[in-house]
Amino acid sequence: MTKHSKHERERRAAEAQRVAEIERAWQDSIPAEVSAAFAASVQRAKERGPWQRPPDMAPGTAPRPPRPGREPKAKKDDATPRRRY
Repeated sequence: MTKHSKHERERRAAEAQRVAEIERAWQDSIPAEVSAAFAASVQRAKERGPWQRPPDMAPGTAPRPPRPGREPKAKKDDATPRRRY
C-alpha cells in the first residue's frame, strides 16, 4: 500500500469534494428527464462491471491463418550432415 503525505491526502479530498460540487451544479443545470436518463445509463454501466480482457493466445500463434497458397515453408530436415573439407 502506498503511503501519502498529509498534504497529499488533504489535496485529494479537496479535489474530490470540488468534483462532486461541479457534478451537482451540472446536473442541476440540465433538464430533469435528461439528468434521469444519464443517471440510469451510469447505473447500468456500473452494474455491468469492468471490461473483461479476452484470453491471451499462445505465444507465437498468428492472429489469423495464412491465406491459401501462402503457408510458410516447412523447415528443412538435414538428415545427412554437410561435409566439411
